[in-house]
Parts: sequence; structure tokens; C-alpha cells
Amino acid sequence: MSGETFTGVGVSPGTAAGPVVQVAPPVRPPADEPTPVDAAAATDLVLEAFASVAKDLDARAEAADEHAAPILKATALIARDKGLAKAAGRQVGKGKGPATAIAAAVDEYAAQFEALGGYFAERVTDLRDVGHRAVAAVLGVPAPGVPSLTGPSVIVAEDLAPAETAALDRAKVVAIITAAGGRTSHTAILAAQMGIPAVVQLHGATSIAEGTTVAVDGDSGEVTLEPDMELIEAQRARREALAAALAEVTGNGLTRDGHPVNLLANIGGVDDAVAAGATDVEGVGLFRTEFVYLSAQTMPTVEEQAEVYRKVFEQFPGRRVVVRTLDAGADKPLAFANLGDEENPALGRRGLRLCEAKPELLDSQLEALAVAAKETGADVRVMAPMVATADEAAWFAERVYAHGLPKAGVMVEVPAVALRSKHVLAEVDFASIGTNDLAQYTMAADRMEGELSHLLDPWQPAVLDVVAAACDGADHNGKPIGVCGESAGDPYLALVLAGLGVRSLSMAPSKVPAVRLALSKHTIQQCRQLAHLALEARGAHEAREAVRAAANEELTAIL
Repeated sequence: MSGETFTGVGVSPGTAAGPVVQVAPPVRPPADEPTPVDAAAATDLVLEAFASVAKDLDARAEAADEHAAPILKATALIARDKGLAKAAGRQVGKGKGPATAIAAAVDEYAAQFEALGGYFAERVTDLRDVGHRAVAAVLGVPAPGVPSLTGPSVIVAEDLAPAETAALDRAKVVAIITAAGGRTSHTAILAAQMGIPAVVQLHGATSIAEGTTVAVDGDSGEVTLEPDMELIEAQRARREALAAALAEVTGNGLTRDGHPVNLLANIGGVDDAVAAGATDVEGVGLFRTEFVYLSAQTMPTVEEQAEVYRKVFEQFPGRRVVVRTLDAGADKPLAFANLGDEENPALGRRGLRLCEAKPELLDSQLEALAVAAKETGADVRVMAPMVATADEAAWFAERVYAHGLPKAGVMVEVPAVALRSKHVLAEVDFASIGTNDLAQYTMAADRMEGELSHLLDPWQPAVLDVVAAACDGADHNGKPIGVCGESAGDPYLALVLAGLGVRSLSMAPSKVPAVRLALSKHTIQQCRQLAHLALEARGAHEAREAVRAAANEELTAIL
């Protein structure tokens, strides 16, 4: 219906309008696929299909940019997984045809990934994408994916696999809408990195007729069907005004009265570091180091690790680099440090808990970081994930200092640390709040469960209460505290966080300019007043609306 507006979850800021292009659903195995006459030949066909998928993804990775290439390579590794191929072979042995066997093997693996949670649950979409491509290969039909685009388009799908999102033509894709997905899905992360407005969890998205013009607001999550010219022009004028305002504000993060709030980047590897290092950020607030370990069959040597860290540190001369030590465990098991299955990996021996059980993991990483820091002269600060007590913080800090690294910190992801931050932060030099996990643990809601996105909204006053408690403990100890979760990149929530006492904000580099602009329009006292409004709100929606209503009108007119 013309002018009708629906609301999903906005995950990548900005506005855009254009005709809908629906992504075709994946190819399914024939319901009546016959039992293969030659099981060996059918198994060979399955193996060839997986190999062709891996080869195609590798080719895409070679042509992709620094954001997409690592994701495409990681998806290619799934296609080469020997266990997945063997599982499909077993299904053939049970009398299933090649396409049906692939689908059954993928279902089997997906159930295991979802049970593990965490990193593996995040890869289920990748896994299913590999399966759909392999099914298409054995059936000899085109692989699923975004069709060729002839002009500016709004891509609509049930969900987008990382391989599909990563390969989008930014010159033609003006916005993304999915019926599934969540705030921390690959679609959300990549869309933000690519600067494409995106809305997820829009029920009925796949029912929007092909060619329907829609207006998308990636901030509010609103999607309007057949918008009138008044709305389209208003969005265009707003985009132009925002671009002009962003161009006027550069440099370090400062409130209008000069209160510093450091603006930093989140990175996950060397390619991310190269890209972020070339932008106007004050350094790195979160360097995720898992990529060094997750595909390794044996523990990387100190030399191998140091070489990677060197390449990252060299991109930020004179700027800080905050390194999160290995965040692995039952939800991201390592072949060389597996502590066994756990009933609930998200609440198990992950992060620092794994390193306490296997301290050689932490010691080798700290040694490598110290080597790379000394060789590059970088301002390296090291923090531990999944800390829960002051004793754990003290144990970690002692090991950091013993390796000659000057600054030790902790991630505030567990509510216990926030509530006892007065004691925990007495043991370290700084802290960084991971609001994604903190929201998950505070609200008892799985990050990967899209239907619970409303509970994981970083505007939830209960989550902000826990953040405030962490900031109080930091202030008591005179220690700096930052935020490196999703909330740091929300310009309005950044004002609230600054008002609560957060001194640095780390986010995708593409989100830094808008946060810098928001801070420049408000004094620190105004930020504190906005924080009070958010804390007093009844719920997440009310908190957001109260802050927007009280924020500087120059900002709300364009952002």
C-alpha cells in the first residue's frame, strides 16, 4: 500500500530510496531425488561440488576489498571442511542422492554449530550458504545470490550470507533489507563497514513486490512502501546536510566545551588495520586477535604471532592500539587447546578462563605482543576478555607486566565486573565495556537469536545501569574506561555514554564521523543530562526518544 511504513531493526545508518530487487531463495534438492546407482560416483560428485564452491569463493576473495576478502576466505574454508564432506558422503551411503545428501549434512552440522553458540552459531549462515551453492552445483543450476543489477537497487532477502553481502556492488546497492538477521550479524557489520543503510528483522520483507520503490531509514529501522516525493526529497536534503556537517568536523573527539572523548577503531586483522590506519581515528580500541589462532592446527609460534602484530602496529604510529587477548574456548574451540564439550559454552571456560587453564597460550601471546611493540615503538595496551573477579584481573595484570608490557586492562562483559568495578579496576590500568556481550548476559538473551533483538537493544535502561556502575568504579579508581561494543557507534548513545563517564569510544571506522559530530554539538554537562534521561526511561524505545528529543536541534535535523 502506497505510503505504508513498516519498522524493523536499523543496523547500518543512513537513508536511501530505490526499487526492490528480491534475492531468489536458495535452490532446494528435488523432493524425489533418486537413490544413486553408483554411490562412489555420487560421492565424487559431492566432493567436486564442494571443491567448486571453495574455488569460486577464493576467486571472489581475490577480487574483493579488505573488508570482504577475509570473510569470503573463511567461507571457502567451510567448503573445504573434510568433516562436512565426510558427513555428506555418509548420507550418500544411506541411499540419498547428492543434492539431498549435501542438504542433510549441512543440517547436521548447522545443528552442532547452533548448539555450540558464540562464534560457531555466527557461522551457521555461512555454512548454509556453502550448502546451497553446493546443491546448485550438483544440480547444474546457477548458484543462489544477488542477481545482476542494472541500476540503483534496494536488496531484499530472507537473510544474506556474508559471501553475498561482501560481493555487493556498492555503486548500485543503495540499501539492504532482510527478514532475518540481528544487530551483530555479518550483514549488519558489513553493511556498516560499506556505508550501506540496512534494516534487519523486517517481517514480511520477502513479500514486497519486485520493483516496488521503498524508502529505507537505517537509523530508525523504518521502511516506507511507494514513498511520496516529499519523503524522498526530505531524505535527500538530510543526507546532503549531514555530509556537509561531517566535513566540517575533523580530528580528535571533543565535546563542544573541549571535554575529550577518544574516537577509536575496532579491527579484526591486518587488512582492517591498514584500512583503519588511513582514517581519521585516534587509534584502535579493540584489536581482536582470534584470527591468528582459529584456523591453526598447532599453537602459532611467538615469531608467527609477532609478525602479524607488527603489521598491525605499524599502521598506527603515535596512536594507541588496545589488544584483546585470545577470546576462544568452548564457543570458539582451538584444535590445540580444547577443554572438551560444555553444556553452555557462552557461560563456560572461554576467554581468560581458557588461559587460566592453559597459561602457555597467554604467555606466548604476551611475549609476541611485547616483541612487536618493542620493534615498532607502538603504544600497546592489553586487555583480557571474560573477566569476572578482581582476583582474575590481578592474575592477568601480573602476567602482562612480567612480559614488559606497560598497561593491562579488562573487558567489562560480565555484569559482576561492572557491579564490583571499584575492586576490579583497582587491579588494572583501564577497562573497556563490550556492550554486545554485556547486554547478552544482563538481559539473558542470546546474541544470535534475532527474535530477541529488542532485548539486546543497547538502549535498554538495565544495560545502561550496568554501564553506569562500571563507570562509577572507574571514576573511584581514577582509571579510564571505554566502550568497544555496538553502542559506541550510535551518535546519540555515544552522548549518553560520555555523560556516564566513558572516556573512549571504539567502533567501525565508518561510524566515527557521525559520533564526532554529535559530541561537537553538546557540552559534557549536556551529555550528563542526556544520560540521566536515558537511565530514568521505562524502556529502550523511551530512552532513545527522550534523548533525541532533548539533543541539539542542529543534530536532530540531519541525523
